[in-house]
Amino acid sequence: MSNSIYILDEKLLASKGQRFLNYLLDNIMVLALLFVLGVILGLIGSLFELHGIFVWLDNIGDLEGRLIFILITIVYYAVTEGIFGRSLGKLITGTIVVDENGVKPDFADILKRSFSRIIPFDGLSFLGNSGRGWHDSISDTYVVNKKELEEEVKVFHEFNLIGNNEVI
Repeated sequence: MSNSIYILDEKLLASKGQRFLNYLLDNIMVLALLFVLGVILGLIGSLFELHGIFVWLDNIGDLEGRLIFILITIVYYAVTEGIFGRSLGKLITGTIVVDENGVKPDFADILKRSFSRIIPFDGLSFLGNSGRGWHDSISDTYVVNKKELEEEVKVFHEFNLIGNNEVI
């Protein structure tokens, strides 16, 4: 076997259109999760007659609302990208998060990536020249087209097998 290591080719990077669609779909998902959280808290308040929950929900200020949104966003990305390597938006657009070797990043990199999303305007930073967002650069990750990556990695490994003697 060859000891060659695959290095990601930047031609596989997701387009800005795909990245923007990922951003929109994932924000819709985070908002849906916030709604579900509100419904669950309302049900718990009703079932157990915890009127304090309703008072708190009625009086959530801007700061609290933003902090809850940030927390849900971090948890959403950490869980979806940490377990599956892709969020709902990436699943729909056929993209995936990988490291420079084209494999799923470790959980520490996913956490860096998730926490980096709270930087103001990070969500649109991929619109710059490189097509990579700040959360990509900080965590040394890439968003690529999944099928194209799989094909290129397969070809890379098959190419490295050329000239190797088959062991029986």
